[in-house]
Amino acid sequence: MLRKKTYRLTLKERIQIETLLNENKSKSYIAKTLNRARSTITREVNKWVQSDKDKYDGYLAYWWAKEDYLSKRNFDKISTYKQLRFYIYRGLLLDWTPEQIAGKIKIDFPNDPIMSISHESIYRYIYTQPQASLNKKPNYLFVKNKT
Repeated sequence: MLRKKTYRLTLKERIQIETLLNENKSKSYIAKTLNRARSTITREVNKWVQSDKDKYDGYLAYWWAKEDYLSKRNFDKISTYKQLRFYIYRGLLLDWTPEQIAGKIKIDFPNDPIMSISHESIYRYIYTQPQASLNKKPNYLFVKNKT
């Protein structure tokens, strides 16, 4: 079996799964037809078909998987909430460590789920920011005069 570059099921594959399930084909047959692992097909179908009354819908499954993927990976908590980001930046400017910031924020906002964060998340946020762009000088400083 050749290994594919993408691991997620495409819309076309989900439609084929729906069609083959409507034809009462087995999950093993579907996996062989799509050149996918049987466990991938089984997980996909079992996620959507809980009882005999349920039917697999390829369009719905694709839309839901796409939305789930995009919402999980695009935004971290610090980038999303301005008040949290401000609190963290203020702590960093006061030379607090991420451990100190995470501890102080739990004391200052004990019942606010938005304002709770771990020091690991603060470290990840700090080190994933593009640091190289901070040291670059603007291009207009390098333009030579032609006089």
